[in-house]
Amino acid sequence: MTTASICTIGDEILIGQIVDTNSAAIASAFGAEGIRINRIVSIGDDRDEILSTLRRELERSDIVVTTGGLGPTKDDITKGALAELTGAKGYYSDSRQLDIIYRILHSRGLDVMDINKAQASIPDTGETILNKLGTAPIMVFRIKDGTYGHPATLYAMPGVPFETLAAIPDVVADIREHTGLEAICHRNIMVYGYAESALSEKISSWEDALPEDVHLAYLPNPLTGVKLRLSIYGGNSEDDSKRLDGHVAELRKILGDAIYSEEEDTLEHALGTILRENSLTLSAAESCTGGEISHLITTVPGSSAYYLGSVTSYAVSVKEAVLGVDPDVIDRYGVVSSQVAAAMAQGARKVTGSDYSVSTTGLAGPGGGDGVNPEGTVWVGVATPTATYTKKYEYHSDRKRNIQRFASSALFFLLSRIREDLSQKK
Repeated sequence: MTTASICTIGDEILIGQIVDTNSAAIASAFGAEGIRINRIVSIGDDRDEILSTLRRELERSDIVVTTGGLGPTKDDITKGALAELTGAKGYYSDSRQLDIIYRILHSRGLDVMDINKAQASIPDTGETILNKLGTAPIMVFRIKDGTYGHPATLYAMPGVPFETLAAIPDVVADIREHTGLEAICHRNIMVYGYAESALSEKISSWEDALPEDVHLAYLPNPLTGVKLRLSIYGGNSEDDSKRLDGHVAELRKILGDAIYSEEEDTLEHALGTILRENSLTLSAAESCTGGEISHLITTVPGSSAYYLGSVTSYAVSVKEAVLGVDPDVIDRYGVVSSQVAAAMAQGARKVTGSDYSVSTTGLAGPGGGDGVNPEGTVWVGVATPTATYTKKYEYHSDRKRNIQRFASSALFFLLSRIREDLSQKK
């Protein structure tokens, strides 16, 4: 199996000034290709440390990827270290990257200075993959087997996250072209409503019956649930795909509606797909989630085709005046109740004219308890063309995480109700 190490470079990571998201993105993309990550290392802007770390990782791995340290300022020393590491005699300028540098800086109304032009200079031991969104190209160094005991490839990528994300597919394509990657077959199954431990227990018999060459990974995320990834390495991709189809079909019988997608997905994207495919519209009435549901829904490209809008009815007065919630219902049952969640969803659907509406009313904490419901309680309402449904969820985390889980649970409950409606129409 091809192996890789990821090295992030920059003092800003070590002092906590920025969070390293590049390593996770690279590791995920490489994992999908069957490349095993040996190590993820963060190092500062120190030439000796960069050199010693890269030599060590090149000995251990077939591929080493660095991010960071390729900017135009004096503290960006990675390029010089890479030139020394690979025995470069000089530099050459990549005219294609230089054109991109001019275009980017001129679009920002900035002059192109010598330090900007220098970013297109590459050690003569390297090749370039264009950075279409930034000024520093991706540098590729192919190292013969005599140096580290095996052939190795070093990729130097920019540290700016959106530039790294955009360049990952090009790096993966280069690896495919120059490295003998073994065949790999994956299936991703998105599950919501189970903690990782509970899910493991639920499917334990199914998991125990998997053949030895079928690998199962649990990848939990509080916002999207648990992603189950089935993989077969080194086989025949067509035959393996059929085998995995059979295992997924068995899993579907066990988990049923808890599976909301059979590809790498998010709740908001899966919801958007079913709404768009069935020409349905949606609105929201949010209290304790404060717009989080609306935010998630509108992160999906094309959401304007089905999402009409929302009412963030944080105050009781807005629940009553805008959504039409009966004050007597609030007095009798309390703000955090099934009855109020139902009335909010119905009100949003009436105000917007949407086919479906989802609502939340709850206690994200800390403080503000109502003496009945504990902190971390949310009631979710879903108003459909024919009925209204409510469901209660309880979580025990900090305020931010509670709000995120409230929103995710609301999306899943909504998605489940829409699927149930559609299945009854068939």
